[in-house]
Amino acid sequence: MIAPDRVIEFGERLAFETPDQGRLRPWTVPIARLEGLVFVWLLSRDDGVPAGIETGIVIGGCLMALLPRTVVDWGLGAAYENPDDLELKGWVIPATRLLGAVYLIAGLFSRPVDAPRNAAGNRRETTE
Repeated sequence: MIAPDRVIEFGERLAFETPDQGRLRPWTVPIARLEGLVFVWLLSRDDGVPAGIETGIVIGGCLMALLPRTVVDWGLGAAYENPDDLELKGWVIPATRLLGAVYLIAGLFSRPVDAPRNAAGNRRETTE
């Protein structure tokens, strides 16, 4: 959220054979910043994940696990003006498939963890 340019550059060095060839679309950095903001917001919520997020994670995980090349190509096309000029390193597609499987499992089997409650239904404060 604070330095999306650095995160994008780091990702390009990891994922592309020639990381300096990519020309980002004008909206890529603002969208990356927004993504970071949403991620922090979701992590800071006390009342759990909003309804529907798990469904989105499951659908995204299915697509990534079953169609990793399509998902990566779509992402490159959305983020870069010249996606056809970018050569991916060999690990990117298998890692996308694996990450999709992790998203799928997390979306299907995640359950909120709740703090202990007292008889009135209020969360107990621990002094430990």
